[in-house]
Amino acid sequence: MPLLARHEGEWEGVYTHVDATGTVIDQHRSHLTCRFPTGSEDDYHQVNRYTWPDGRVEVHEFPGRYDGFGRMTFDTERMRGVTWGLDENASYLTWTYKSADPGVDQRLFELIVLSPDGRHRSRVWQWLEHGVCVRRTLINETKA
Repeated sequence: MPLLARHEGEWEGVYTHVDATGTVIDQHRSHLTCRFPTGSEDDYHQVNRYTWPDGRVEVHEFPGRYDGFGRMTFDTERMRGVTWGLDENASYLTWTYKSADPGVDQRLFELIVLSPDGRHRSRVWQWLEHGVCVRRTLINETKA
């Protein structure tokens, strides 16, 4: 996965969550660390740090493994998903949150586009419930 390797490093950005009508419902800063650890059972390790204007902080870790078919799989306490490259600049990720209400058929779909120089990336999540988009997350990041 040569495209995923280009994402290695520290990324700083802003997450903007909007509802289905485009109204902003949340916004916070982010710092992501993407690594390919050696001597680990995981092939990939990502740490997401989110900070809100009120001082609240969340940290989530996402270890991943190659599946042998050109994809990276994630299975953590928080989520289960898979990602793969679409072309030389775009990746696709789909996942479900394990904490989601079992009565709600929720899936998330993310398009990740890395700039040709590898210094910027844009990401868009679409949150679908029962096949209907109920929310989007817009993310702009710069390599630190």
